[in-house]
Amino acid sequence: MTVKKIEINEDNTARRIDNFLISLFPNIPKSKIYNIIRKGEVRVNSSRIRPSYKLNLNDVIRIPPNLQNIANKIKKIRDEDILKHTKDILFENENYIISNKQNDISVHAGSKNYIGLIDIFRKKFGENIDLCHRLDKFTSGCIVFAKNKKAVKHFNKCLITKEIQKKYCAILKGSFNGHKIIDEPIYKNDKFKYKNSLSKFCFKQKLNNTTLVDIEIYTGRSHQIRIHALKLSHPIIFDKKYGDSNFDKYLNIGNHSIALHSRTIKFRDIDNNIIEAKAELSHSFKHLIECLK
Repeated sequence: MTVKKIEINEDNTARRIDNFLISLFPNIPKSKIYNIIRKGEVRVNSSRIRPSYKLNLNDVIRIPPNLQNIANKIKKIRDEDILKHTKDILFENENYIISNKQNDISVHAGSKNYIGLIDIFRKKFGENIDLCHRLDKFTSGCIVFAKNKKAVKHFNKCLITKEIQKKYCAILKGSFNGHKIIDEPIYKNDKFKYKNSLSKFCFKQKLNNTTLVDIEIYTGRSHQIRIHALKLSHPIIFDKKYGDSNFDKYLNIGNHSIALHSRTIKFRDIDNNIIEAKAELSHSFKHLIECLK
């Protein structure tokens, strides 16, 4: 396969090269894309660049053959996958689609899963579809897709200005009462590299040795709710990374996905109209609540 060259249009100006390639090849693990950039196999205007390089209008990107070869090996998306993961659309207009994500799929493909939710939505709704934010693989609920670059930029701006309301529900270990605001930074690999993060936990229902809570987040850091629940000393049950596996076994109700669900999302569209969506709990989450009553 020969080298491919892409000229940057106005829609993609000011985007980082790493984010552009991740969007262009969503099936390829990010680690491979960063490795190819650092090796100099991806070039812009015939020059080596860093992953943080911001694209300019009319820049010419060299796409190496091996990147395309990896993309071509990706497993074909089945019709049943499309039906399963696009059957619960909560909202749709000319700019956005909001779906109730199931708790068994990653939003992006990785080394262990060759198809991500974004691939399925692009297959059904077109290649211009982009993710506006992320949910962890085993977290269910509201997830927003943009139909065009203008909508993505608008959503990102709303995130920065904290104009997006996100509410979750979760089941925590132990007895939690009242409400609690956690204002604790999320560290990224290095204790000197952190991002401020803010979450509010509110009591909703007492269960057997556990508590159903509502959570509102005011920032959107990776694993924010899960880390903040641990800071409370009330980790989310069945959280394989931050939870208490011995306590989960003690519950004696079998194996479940993490008890975390993105319940509602609310923000203003490009034309200033309010968009609001609510995702019903999955049958497995409802069953879990019943088992714990």
